[in-house]
Amino acid sequence: MEITDILSLLGGLALFLYGMQMMSNGLEAAAGNKMKKILEKLTANRFLGIAVGAGITAVIQSSSATTVMVVGFVNSGMMRLEQAVWIIMGANIGTTITGQLIALDVGAIAPMFAFLGVAMVVFLKNPKLHHYGMIIAGLGILFIGMEMMSSAMMPLRDSEAFVSLMTKFSNPILGILAGAAFTALIQSSSASVGILQALAVSGAISLSSAVFVLFGQNIGTCITAVLASIGTSRNAKRATIIHLMFNIIGTIIFTVICIFFPLAHVIENLTPGNPASQIANMHTLFNITTTLLLVPFGSYLARLAKRILPEKQGENDEEMHLEYIRYMENKGERSIGNSSIAINGIRKELERMADMVQKNVDLSFRAIKEEKPEYLDEVSQREEYIDYLNKEISKYISNIIVTETNEEDSRLISAYFKTSTNLERVGDHAMNLCEYTQMLKKKEISLSKTAMNELDAMHEMSMQAMKLLSCIGHPTHEGYEEIVEIEQEFDDMTDQCRKRQMDRMRTGKCSDEGCVIYSEMLTDFERIGDHILNIGEEMAEATSTLEVA
Repeated sequence: MEITDILSLLGGLALFLYGMQMMSNGLEAAAGNKMKKILEKLTANRFLGIAVGAGITAVIQSSSATTVMVVGFVNSGMMRLEQAVWIIMGANIGTTITGQLIALDVGAIAPMFAFLGVAMVVFLKNPKLHHYGMIIAGLGILFIGMEMMSSAMMPLRDSEAFVSLMTKFSNPILGILAGAAFTALIQSSSASVGILQALAVSGAISLSSAVFVLFGQNIGTCITAVLASIGTSRNAKRATIIHLMFNIIGTIIFTVICIFFPLAHVIENLTPGNPASQIANMHTLFNITTTLLLVPFGSYLARLAKRILPEKQGENDEEMHLEYIRYMENKGERSIGNSSIAINGIRKELERMADMVQKNVDLSFRAIKEEKPEYLDEVSQREEYIDYLNKEISKYISNIIVTETNEEDSRLISAYFKTSTNLERVGDHAMNLCEYTQMLKKKEISLSKTAMNELDAMHEMSMQAMKLLSCIGHPTHEGYEEIVEIEQEFDDMTDQCRKRQMDRMRTGKCSDEGCVIYSEMLTDFERIGDHILNIGEEMAEATSTLEVA
């Protein structure tokens, strides 16, 4: 094999991988945001789940990307582990479409695909057409790369050393290990299967040896999901275990069959003289058969994953943590479904944050009315957690919003950023209210019965407004308009309380220090209403934009 062949091989590999990346990016931009809606409508029906998993993977041509998306959805609470089983099974079927496409003899028209796609990207103004152009160009570049690799590897048929190496892959264990290692390295079973097809087309490897490498490739593709599950919830890690179990079980079954039955010879006879189709057909048979065998046992796979990775009682309960957000250090990291995962994760973290703020508002008013400054410790601890969540959510949003390409999602993420800040401010004012209990006790000041009745009304209105914030989890334009309406009641009540306070001061029914503290309480109450209004206005606008879109 000459240096020019090596360069041609590397160039072909580069084009092949880049073409796949272009297709994936184009499809993510064109249809990625619809995937959340598809999965949200997903029922517990196993066959529907398999169909959805196969369909999405067939479109994006990467089971790794689909599984990573599923891991993210499970981690963010958008999907149950039992649903993830069927999606993962379907993903393994859908990924075989790449091999079947490669097996088609379209090398002659591949340059036309590349030219057409690039022309659409360069000359057309419509962003959607740009995405479609990327898909078409990626497909053409993929086939050009495939053709280059096949041609470059032709001389390897005459290399005794290489032929000797390929012959060793007829040993099932060595073949499986080689396939798993190579696929784990490039993190794409579609790409590694394509390279295996190129080897077979060049005559460098026989089908009887290639099948074991192919089985190993199915295991190696799990590495992407394993890496994606680092730092996620235990359920997300279990989804990765299910993916791994599926491919290991399938590999064991098919390895035994190929050792004791001439399956490779049968597949070879189906499409004689077409090694690429033979490998594609074996890949398809492997995944469809494994899925059919394991469908009845899908729920047992989920249970087994829970046994392998059991729940730890109280895990992370004591320490502050993000429960639904998987923070990505790489600011430029993009994968299929990222936008949906990010939005859902942020929303669920904001729900947690809003619940903590609501508890602090409630406990702070109770502390004043019950004259119990000892509540301050609990409020203070929860306030630290609220500050932590605000900081981490804001940091996460500042990273992902840079790479967000969808305008509606970008607007919603921006609204969530402001919501987090305003929730933190409400928490600050709740903390202020609770701290007044210490001042009242220290100065031995008791609020009048009238002031206490007013505090009861403020408490009730604050809790009513905070409960409206539960619509963050189920956003509706009408829900946020209710928040806007109730804020006016905050202002009216504050004005009335201040007027009555002035009347008490004129008649000498209120001490100087008591008046100052109560005036500060009114200010904090009013500010709570203002920040809740800010959340309502911001989210109403974002939700209205999504409804229009």
